[in-house]
Amino acid sequence: MSLKTRLSVLLISTPILAFVLVGGLLGNSSASSGDESFQHLRVFQDVVRLIMDNYVTEVEPDRAMEGALRGLTEGLDPDSSYLAAPMVKAIESGEPLEEGEVGIELTRQYYLRVIAARDGSPAARAGLQTLDYVRAIDGKPTRDMSVVEGTRLLRGKPGTRVTLTVIRGNAAEPHEVVLTREKSAGPLVSSRTMDGGIGYLRVISLRNGAVEELRRHVADLKSKGSQVLLIDLRGTAEGTYETGLQAARLFVKSGTLAVKAGRDKGPREAITANRGDGAIDLPVTLVASLGTSGAAELFVSALHGNARATVVGERTLGRAGIQKLVKLPEGRGLWLTYARYLRPNGDPIQGTGIAPDVEVDEPAREFGAPAPEKDALLEAAIAQATKKG
Repeated sequence: MSLKTRLSVLLISTPILAFVLVGGLLGNSSASSGDESFQHLRVFQDVVRLIMDNYVTEVEPDRAMEGALRGLTEGLDPDSSYLAAPMVKAIESGEPLEEGEVGIELTRQYYLRVIAARDGSPAARAGLQTLDYVRAIDGKPTRDMSVVEGTRLLRGKPGTRVTLTVIRGNAAEPHEVVLTREKSAGPLVSSRTMDGGIGYLRVISLRNGAVEELRRHVADLKSKGSQVLLIDLRGTAEGTYETGLQAARLFVKSGTLAVKAGRDKGPREAITANRGDGAIDLPVTLVASLGTSGAAELFVSALHGNARATVVGERTLGRAGIQKLVKLPEGRGLWLTYARYLRPNGDPIQGTGIAPDVEVDEPAREFGAPAPEKDALLEAAIAQATKKG
């Protein structure tokens, strides 16, 4: 091996070694697992050497290293990612993001993918749906883009535009969707009374303030004679885990709301209802979809796991990981899932989601197609809520 190739292998392998060591720092690994990790590292070095010596064109070490680190994190979960130095610097600066947004939450599956579009947002008005692929943002491909970077690119000054290249389903041709960024406005929760003593609540977002809005709307529905609640969480993906748990406290009087866990054999923290929780005692039916994610999943899990609600609809996304920034040499970093929330009984949410009691799929829609006249999922939920009335 030439001196240049040896140096290249060293340059590439050093951050990989740092990644392995970071894994050891995040949890107590056994000696055998440590030996196995270093065995994999030796195999990795062999692969790098073979590529450097035999690939048809000369490989730039930095390019190979970036690709290797992206591949390592991309195989963990959609939210973990390798961050280049400029992105780490942007996160550490603490500067708030621009106020203009388009109202979509993102995940990763080969490219960036839409979890959900918030009601009334620019993305929702343009017809973006759960599982749409975002192939490019302002012409920049998302194949090697993290959720962190994609989310930041979507933000900007209110009134500015951003162009998304979107593919839906098995469509061969992408759609160019131009969105105008706006400040997030409007209610976080809406409600209305329905026949049969049903109070309908639409939870749009679980951002800060949603708990008080939810409390106020429930009180209003009760004053108008509602005897059972139907809470619609389809496509509810915004908000913090803390807000999701606080919302659950309104309905769960006693018991475990969720379990916070680190590595598989590490300590677990049971998050339980407090004295005074569970002030809302009306029967509850929840409506969920694949776009029900994050904070909304914790809310669903807490109510369902404590027998406070029946769930109608689709299996939720399965997104309950907690990330933090881990620094690497040369200013690079990892946005790494280091803990996750579990269901009250200890079952996972991350990667599995929450299965409904009554399964009803939401129909797929082509771009530009009007919403179906019949909402079969909501009708099934109404039928379920009527049984509780």
